[in-house]
Amino acid sequence: MDIEHARYNMVEQQIRTWDVLDPAVLALLTELPRERFVPPDMQALAFADLDLPIGHEEVMLAPKMQARIAQELALAPTDTVLEIGTGTGYLTALLARLAASVTSIEIHADFAEGARARLAGLGIDNTRIEVGDAARGWSGGGPYDAIVLTGSVPMLPDVFQKSLRHGGRLFAIVGEAPMMSARLISRASDTAFTAVTLFETVVPPLVNAQRPSRFVF
Repeated sequence: MDIEHARYNMVEQQIRTWDVLDPAVLALLTELPRERFVPPDMQALAFADLDLPIGHEEVMLAPKMQARIAQELALAPTDTVLEIGTGTGYLTALLARLAASVTSIEIHADFAEGARARLAGLGIDNTRIEVGDAARGWSGGGPYDAIVLTGSVPMLPDVFQKSLRHGGRLFAIVGEAPMMSARLISRASDTAFTAVTLFETVVPPLVNAQRPSRFVF
């Protein structure tokens, strides 16, 4: 496989056509070696428009989704970021290159260990990866300028919005299959939030994500 040609096609054919046009994000997608973040037996699919299985019934989100997340968060070089669900660490790397620091929480210890090694191998040293269950919120650190949930949640706990600084942004995919929506929530003040639905999609849920109460008759 011609890796550089495949990377070029990924950017031009998948990502630009999905309205990802931010020059900084596009430059990073060209520079960061995505192939180093996929499972070894899936190297040929590193740039494919697919969610790749990575173990523990989890997936590495498709390139266009990770690129769109990075663009929608509109990160500044001074921003602090909280990521829920590290996975292989590729999105963590994108966010870290755009922001001041990233705290990423991963429930699977082996994923966290692998991501730390990949990020260190690329000299990305402004990330902190912790092992924990943050599907219903994370009490460490904060408030944050940006928060991203890399798996879906049937309902979005208020704690994530409340963990934003004023002016902060939260990206989350909310709902249950087959109806999920990607939302960008911004905090204007202590009590004022705005939410925009960006697109419809379906991705696996976060482990232990909060579910709405069901009536039992």
